[in-house]
Amino acid sequence: MSKQTRDKILDASLSMFNAQGEPNVTTNHIADEIGISPGNLYYHYRNKNDIVEQLFARYETQMDRALLVPEGRLPTLEDVWLQLHSVFDCMWAFRFLYRDLVDILSRNRKLKQRFSRIMNRASTSAAAMLKGLSKAEILRATDDEIRATSENVLLVATFWINYNTVRSAKTEQTQKELTHGIYQAMLLIAPFLRDAERMHLNALVLAYRR
Repeated sequence: MSKQTRDKILDASLSMFNAQGEPNVTTNHIADEIGISPGNLYYHYRNKNDIVEQLFARYETQMDRALLVPEGRLPTLEDVWLQLHSVFDCMWAFRFLYRDLVDILSRNRKLKQRFSRIMNRASTSAAAMLKGLSKAEILRATDDEIRATSENVLLVATFWINYNTVRSAKTEQTQKELTHGIYQAMLLIAPFLRDAERMHLNALVLAYRR
């Protein structure tokens, strides 16, 4: 029962943080949402920061899986596309982290270090994917171009939620709007592709132009 309550608190917190923004949700709000007393909530989690850290652990696990690169073979454009999908799916599931990123990390040094590890892992994964495409002769790029493009892909992904929020007149984003970032990230690779592979890329990203 205790684990059920802990999971219920985390599930409700994630939903509320995503919908309302983490700074706007208190532990009392969370307790009210699931019908328990604040004291019962504090029995399971010391404070809201403890809840955020536990949600971040879920995020880390999902993002680490998303950033895996193919083993035993060279990557393909589909692998890049699928990895970006997995990354953006994770971002959507934990979008409060990205929307309130600076605020959350400024209040928690431990999370800042853990998020930095994720960023370094993502940069390494993106570079490994592009180097693999280069070895497979799918793209032509220098080491510096691969490094810069990897960082640019990471930059687009990390701040896409905030960018899309600022430029949109709507108060709430949809997952489809978020995945437009996949289109932008994939096209960063396009200038380095051979002609046939560029046509293939255009076919992959066609859905995001609609």
